[in-house]
Amino acid sequence: MSDFSDLGVPTPLATVLAVQGITTPTPIQKATLPDSLAGRDVLGRGRTGSGKTYAFLLPMVARLAASGRKPRPGAPRALILAPTRELVGQIEASLKPLAAEFGLTTQTVFGGVGQNPQVAGLRRGADVVLACPGRLEDLIAQGHCSLKDIEITILDEADHMADLGFLPAVRRLLQATPPRSQRLLFSATLDNAVDQLVKKFLNDPVTHEADSAQSPVAKMDHHIFHVRRESRLPILVDLTRAPGRTVVFTRTKHGAKALARQLNANGVPTVDLHGNLSQNARTRNMEAFHSGAATTLVATDVAARGIHVDDVALVVHADPPAEHKAYLHRSGRTARAGAEGTVITLMTDDQVRDVRALARAAGIKPTTTVIGDASHPLLKTLAPGERVEVPGGLAVEAPAQQSAPKAGGGAGRNRNRSRSRTGSGSGSAGGQSGSGQGRSGGQSRSGGQARSGGQGGQAKSGGQGGQGGGQGSARGGQRSGGQGGQGGQRSGGARRTGSGSGGGSHSAANFSRGR
Repeated sequence: MSDFSDLGVPTPLATVLAVQGITTPTPIQKATLPDSLAGRDVLGRGRTGSGKTYAFLLPMVARLAASGRKPRPGAPRALILAPTRELVGQIEASLKPLAAEFGLTTQTVFGGVGQNPQVAGLRRGADVVLACPGRLEDLIAQGHCSLKDIEITILDEADHMADLGFLPAVRRLLQATPPRSQRLLFSATLDNAVDQLVKKFLNDPVTHEADSAQSPVAKMDHHIFHVRRESRLPILVDLTRAPGRTVVFTRTKHGAKALARQLNANGVPTVDLHGNLSQNARTRNMEAFHSGAATTLVATDVAARGIHVDDVALVVHADPPAEHKAYLHRSGRTARAGAEGTVITLMTDDQVRDVRALARAAGIKPTTTVIGDASHPLLKTLAPGERVEVPGGLAVEAPAQQSAPKAGGGAGRNRNRSRSRTGSGSGSAGGQSGSGQGRSGGQSRSGGQARSGGQGGQAKSGGQGGQGGGQGSARGGQRSGGQGGQGGQRSGGARRTGSGSGGGSHSAANFSRGR
């Protein structure tokens, strides 16, 4: 008998976990499962990565299976509320094999995509609805969903929902569920807003705390790199070229987008995640990161709580967060489920006071090191392994349909309107890319990253091409022809400096300001 069975988890569910290599409950699971399986309302406090997802999924599935009811059209039996679309999707991925054991059906509900498939799923009857509050309220108002049959309600990341302003909607949704139905609330912190929610809607709850947000992971190493502003990009390039998955956090959406382009241009397969992306783009980028096609994810705080990716070895705060809760949740992307992890914060001279205050508030004692440049040996210690450059990186936006190259007008005159950010044609060492003349003048965008072998050259609207060394490629990320030239190209309005060999040119552009 497994440890989960000892806690009262039905054998079929314990077997599903065992097949996935999960046999030993985490502290939050050990603490909460006996009460939640018995039907008690539970308030579970635990940091991100502590195993909260299975702590609420196991009792929910077990109790739904035991009641044996069938869902009515538009009337689910269980409701899971989460703050982000990504978190909803990842909870469903964990739920699917458990639900399949008992023939339970699920339906996700969130914005950013068309509602018709969601309405159809509700109409067919779903045992469990996993939802973001806004879209669910919309569908209820339209008459597509009722919460009158809810047997169990789960709130995940309740403190994050409070931070995002969702609590009024959460209150209305809880008010629509049967007052004596079971309710489980999981949160890393218990501030005043969440406490009010607990007092109003949980009936005589049992509170369990394990690995709270104020308890950093024992296997997580925290480091601060005191760096010059112009050294940040070269340092990030070196760290992200190391083997394994890396998550890099920036303060702004524009900063995430700009840094993703810069890393791709320097040979690091990178995707971004932020609020400006469509749902399709977010899904595509996360699939690339999960599959390993992208080794680095650059994200804003939208990903700090909503993204669960296994085997993230390194988290880098390219921009230190504004407050300690964000630091802990960002850092929780690594060292998950008992694994070890490393967290690095880049700190410039003007950030010293804020970062030190942040560390005190987060209850961590990081190791601070002055890092002059990317050659510092500590980079290889914390991110070990051979540095790998993938020429052109990875497209961070889906390519638009390309038109065929036009003949004539020089060796590399292409009329390519692709939005792809990757690659370039071949060129000579020293970073000159393409030899023909672009169709329209203008600035090269995030391109012209010099590499030996001539990689780079993502021209946005032409720009003057470098001389010698091959033909511009139609798949090379050129928007309106053109070529990446050598030294002094412009990227997003910030002038790039020079061209180098091997490692690519490193821009001093301030990605934290979204340039």
